[in-house]
Amino acid sequence: MTEKQIAAYGSWLSPISSELVVSGTLRVKTPVYDDGNLYWNELRPNEGGRNVIVKMLSTGETLDITLSPFNARTRVHEYGGGEFLVANSIVYFSNFSDQRIYKIDTNTLDLSPKAITNEGSFYYADYAFDKERNRLISIREDHTNNNQEAINSIVAIDITQENTGVVLVSGNDFYSSPRISPDGTKLSWLTWHHPNMPWDSTELWIGEFDSNGLIKNSKQVAGGKNISIFQPEWSSDGILYFISDQNGWWNLYSLEQDKITSLYEKTVDFGLPQWVFGMRTYDFMSDKEIICSYTEKGVFYLASLDVKTKTLKNLDTSYTEISDIRVAKGKAFFVGGSPTKLREIVQLDLSSYEYKALRQTSGLNIDTEYLSIPETIEFPTENNLMAYAFYYPPKNRDYYASSNEYPPLLVKSHGGPTAATSSVLSLTIQYWTSRGFAVLDVNYGGSAGYGRAYRERLNNNWGIVDVDDCVNGAKYLVSQNKADKNRLAIDGGSAGGYTTLCVLTFRDYFQAGASYYGVSDLNALAEDTHKFESRYLDNLIGPYPKRKDLYDERSPINHVEGLSCPVILFQGLEDKVVPPNQAEKMLEALRSKKIPVAYVPFEGEQHGFRRAENIKRSLEAEFYFYSQIFKFPIVDKIEPVEIENLNS
Repeated sequence: MTEKQIAAYGSWLSPISSELVVSGTLRVKTPVYDDGNLYWNELRPNEGGRNVIVKMLSTGETLDITLSPFNARTRVHEYGGGEFLVANSIVYFSNFSDQRIYKIDTNTLDLSPKAITNEGSFYYADYAFDKERNRLISIREDHTNNNQEAINSIVAIDITQENTGVVLVSGNDFYSSPRISPDGTKLSWLTWHHPNMPWDSTELWIGEFDSNGLIKNSKQVAGGKNISIFQPEWSSDGILYFISDQNGWWNLYSLEQDKITSLYEKTVDFGLPQWVFGMRTYDFMSDKEIICSYTEKGVFYLASLDVKTKTLKNLDTSYTEISDIRVAKGKAFFVGGSPTKLREIVQLDLSSYEYKALRQTSGLNIDTEYLSIPETIEFPTENNLMAYAFYYPPKNRDYYASSNEYPPLLVKSHGGPTAATSSVLSLTIQYWTSRGFAVLDVNYGGSAGYGRAYRERLNNNWGIVDVDDCVNGAKYLVSQNKADKNRLAIDGGSAGGYTTLCVLTFRDYFQAGASYYGVSDLNALAEDTHKFESRYLDNLIGPYPKRKDLYDERSPINHVEGLSCPVILFQGLEDKVVPPNQAEKMLEALRSKKIPVAYVPFEGEQHGFRRAENIKRSLEAEFYFYSQIFKFPIVDKIEPVEIENLNS
């Protein structure tokens, strides 16, 4: 190791390049076990953001099941999830380009997909295999009538010929999680209605299959107003399990003979906000034992729950983020990550309790002396409350800064807003910290993982509570001499982009910011977004258009007179969630005020960037932007971004 050099914060040379960040952005999800084999889906930025279903062979090698140009991704709710299922070694998946369901028999050498649904305007997701009737059960979203809202239903799909499915359950606004009882006689599902999101109020229903395979005698068995149900699952002995926040926290329950039983009460969340289909935080090791994960103050824990004695035992693990749990043949499989590990497919032997990484998302071998390890912090915010964040100090084994210099701070505001950030290794964050930035990743009021009351802090207060928490987090670090009060930046994507724009518009504390496909006009979002989120703002802001005054009041685009610091805007030009006109309106407003502004649009990108070259470009452009605003030298070779009004 060479002797450390003194250099200004922001100007440190780092081995964590944008190329390295991109190589570590392969994402794995949804492990599925079938017939002795493990499958999963992985997003590959270097293949244009294609999602590939992968099978692990007995040799430990992997085989791509969905070959190019097929892309295993569904557009139901636009965010997708639950895009594939494996049954009897046959893979069923949604293909992104046409949204049809295809099947691939992995027992043969021919991996050519065969369509089982017709061409048309139907999207499918969240599959269950009905082995009694040899068919798929699926959520279907019908977009055939462009003049009305999409129609959601639960359908049965014949797997032997092209069809659009037979409707089993319909009439409500949304459905998810269709699950078949082990004896094949019953179907359970979740449903909810506008203006609720699935983390607000959901209902758990059960129906019986009749002799024709249709649903009869359906009834609501749990959930309702101000209760969120998550992940209903049948155990092999016919008991229905689910997660409910009826006590204020997402805890586990069972339903047997119409009686609901609490399995274990704890002020932690075993559930997650259901942004995508197919999310899983538990699975059955046996009829009496569940392997599960829960979140406490932003950190995930793995545990086993004895449903007979109602005792919970934590399983020793280094993973601090755990999702997509599957259990089979004495092993648990999940997606796990930690402050020093990118997300990977993990196998846990439940007899020896040995962990094994089956699929690492990168072959990176980064010296930990370049990695900033996050510290969980609580800080005071408005109304005598506390908020939470992960603080990352600058870290680079080769450099230090002058003792009279404080580091620039980048505050990160996560999307959702009903979501959360975690402490899992983020090469994007390490890109900043290894160059001399401090980073504060905020779980503002409204974030998941801290109970229902914390989530509900944002009700009617989006654009206020989140903004206050981001500002107060920065103030806290400044008061601790951990950040330079004159070099404060904030960034965020989607809802986090909205929070970023609000912070820069309605508070005079930061000196720069970056909005990734962020909302600038709440009226436009309320009038022009997809069905899943079309009434989301009713709870976050107020009913629209009845409370249009609040939408006007909290839209940054209407208050650019309060904006006086530089902003860089990133936008996918095919974004249906936050259309490009949101960024373009903000751009014009900043131009007219002669405020330094940069705009970086990406052809072919939707909501969230998936292509490696665009992820790389946006990261470098944001860093370059701050170097010009904060006036620090950069040693990286970065293509400059055009900044209008920079010297105005």
